[in-house]
Amino acid sequence: MKKVKQSELKKYLSTKSDVELKKEILELFKLYPNVQEYYYLKIYPEKEEEIMEKYLQIIRDEFFPERGVPTLRYSIMRKAISDFKKISKTPKNIAELMMSYVEFGVDFTNVYGDISARFYNSIFSMYEKTISYILKNNLQQYFKERCRKVMEKSRGIGWGFGDDMECLYYENFED
Repeated sequence: MKKVKQSELKKYLSTKSDVELKKEILELFKLYPNVQEYYYLKIYPEKEEEIMEKYLQIIRDEFFPERGVPTLRYSIMRKAISDFKKISKTPKNIAELMMSYVEFGVDFTNVYGDISARFYNSIFSMYEKTISYILKNNLQQYFKERCRKVMEKSRGIGWGFGDDMECLYYENFED
């Protein structure tokens, strides 16, 4: 299927009346939960942390479900972050979600023991993205200490994971 370009969409939308446009938006709203969340935050921007908590719970449940065994579906966790980024207007909340993924991952390996190279690559990659995002958005004052703590908790973890976390931390934060 060919991807629709923004210019093509604009041309299509220009052929619609205000009533027809409203009808289309309402149809999208009914069909897609992420569109519902998008408009929820447009109408109630002060409720962003409430929506963030939903995505945080998705990630938490992959590592530490209330019942059953952890599933560690990396695609589900990355999608939760990606979906939240699409609707969030607050970089601090996005960084919070990303940082929580890393913290849950380090806590998970400290609870369950040595995991796998894929697991450590996923957690380290998110740590790298999180630090980059924090620096890009000047959020060091909120997250530097958490980055340090998660790095310290990773010391001694196998596959060179702890060493990589430490190097990344000190490359980006001067102490």
